[in-house]
Amino acid sequence: MGSSVAVVGTALNGVSRVSARLAGAGAFALFRAPLARGRLRPGEREIVAAARTGSLEVNGKTAVTYLWGDGTRPVLFAHGWQSRGSRCADLIPGLLRRGHSVVAFDAPGHGEATGRTTTILEYRDIITRLHDRYGDFDAVVAHSLGVLASFFALRHGVRAERVVALGGVVDFAYLLDAFCAKLGLSEPVKEELRGRIERDLFPGEPAIWTRFSVLDRPEELRVPILVLHDEDDDMVTPTEASRVVAAYGEQARLITTRGLGHRRMLGDPEVVRTVLDFVAPERDRQPAR
Repeated sequence: MGSSVAVVGTALNGVSRVSARLAGAGAFALFRAPLARGRLRPGEREIVAAARTGSLEVNGKTAVTYLWGDGTRPVLFAHGWQSRGSRCADLIPGLLRRGHSVVAFDAPGHGEATGRTTTILEYRDIITRLHDRYGDFDAVVAHSLGVLASFFALRHGVRAERVVALGGVVDFAYLLDAFCAKLGLSEPVKEELRGRIERDLFPGEPAIWTRFSVLDRPEELRVPILVLHDEDDDMVTPTEASRVVAAYGEQARLITTRGLGHRRMLGDPEVVRTVLDFVAPERDRQPAR
């Protein structure tokens, strides 16, 4: 644990001895907003420059959208927390060669989008509107928090023929537990934070701790699922991937990698090949446009 993280956690725990409410407010401010935006990497610049960019308004904020190809046979990419749509850059050339278009976005508070915060509900709304625009997705490829948001959208009208989950966050409760564990927050601070999430982040949304989960109503999503997770993932424990396979049974296949961590999976050549072969099997490939 970094020393600065430990200091923040210790400070919040100290404040809670005087006011749990005040400590919870401080924890909530840290929890709800990305501490940094993922920056465009040098290897992504040429790919992004070739995209057709657009925008979507969501809750007064502007999400940025990207399209590679003509929009037919669309594959959606959903990025994770503190990330951006351009992180799918290594997948794009192969998907285009195999006859697909690629659709991606920067959620509010991420990449080139406006705003400082976003929620799973905003992710769902963005994905739903992209689905309305391009039609059913040949596949959804999602990373980290994007996995949780994509499954939520798929249970609310979005349709896809296949799903790829890379280093996926399985449920919203995991985010709370991991955040509190990282900061070493006491139980009173955690309970105050939990209440603030329910009241302030998702007012009027029932049962968020069960509904905001990849494991919620698995029988409603009857498509092939490829789950990839790295043994050395330091953000999302690999056991989360096993929970997905247990819930979805034979329709889910787990592939475990090693030495990539949480963020390097998307650029790993073997992972890219595996995803491409799952999304566009040999028999389904189309001539390059």
